[in-house]
Amino acid sequence: MQSELRSTGPDLAQRGAKPKVASVAHWKRVVAKFQVPSSARSSWQLVNTLVPYAATWVAAYFALSVSWWLALPFAVLGGALLVRIFILFHDCTHGSLFRGRRANTFWGVLTGLLSFTSFHQWRWEHALHHATAGDLERRGVGDVWTLTVDEYLEASRWKRLRYRIVRNPLFLFSIVPVVFFVLLERIPNPKANARIWRWVLLTDLALIGVAWAMSSVFGFWNYASLQLIATAVASSGGVWLFYVQHQYEGTYWARGDWDYAEAALKGSSFYKLPAVLQWFSGSIGYHHVHHLSPRIPNYNLERCHRSDPMFLEVETLTLLSSLRLINLRLWDERAGELIPIRGSEELQRRSAS
Repeated sequence: MQSELRSTGPDLAQRGAKPKVASVAHWKRVVAKFQVPSSARSSWQLVNTLVPYAATWVAAYFALSVSWWLALPFAVLGGALLVRIFILFHDCTHGSLFRGRRANTFWGVLTGLLSFTSFHQWRWEHALHHATAGDLERRGVGDVWTLTVDEYLEASRWKRLRYRIVRNPLFLFSIVPVVFFVLLERIPNPKANARIWRWVLLTDLALIGVAWAMSSVFGFWNYASLQLIATAVASSGGVWLFYVQHQYEGTYWARGDWDYAEAALKGSSFYKLPAVLQWFSGSIGYHHVHHLSPRIPNYNLERCHRSDPMFLEVETLTLLSSLRLINLRLWDERAGELIPIRGSEELQRRSAS
């Protein structure tokens, strides 16, 4: 399902300009000082996220004695906190939340359990995403299913239909996220090694245990409905964040001459969010910085972004401007941009030829 599944920037984006990529030596020197995590800051992030999340469940429990509808807002808030929990989990998979591997693994497994994700499998698959993002010849792991115009025109009627369904916003941001995190994450990747398979199965067993314990307190249907709401809010929000940070008009896709730094700075957007949403999303809107250096902990991403002019030219999106991206679904290799399926004169011309 993973595979099927600028403030100086805006003016630059409208002109179709691309950020200039500094030399390898320069950008590595820039990011180096932000790569060292602070145990105190990381620990505080865990406290100020996990404690409120637990509190939403406590509040929901007492609210249920009055009305299920009174508990609903706490499930929604829990879902918003789950987005932040997933970002902490995500940092752990990159080994960037703490200095030590054991600490990252421990907290990664725990936060992964809360977000219905196996730490070891996600770490492996997500590393592949960073190593291949924007490479047309290595699509299919950790990205949104994206066809080129030619591939779409050459596809069978059934494949075109499937692609239209998967890329439909109502399906992509509601059904896909829940199915992926609740069901597909329970299945080991056939290409994974035996250790990852064991950890996926252990995660599944642990989730069964958590569900049993929570059901004994809340009742099965109360727990299941509240957890499903929280997971739907978190997964839909997470997929939306991931989508807008890679799927925009002038994003980066290359065939044959793929470059890591170009893929990071030209193929990952800066999603400029209001402060409260930046907190809930763990500053992942600074996605260009993250892709350039995954070892930077989330709380250093903004500081790194502001530290060098090369970051100021990156595509910047706002909540309002990001809404227009939902109709961009095909990569036009000749024009070097994402285009809609319908309403494209170029697509119609090619179809007739």
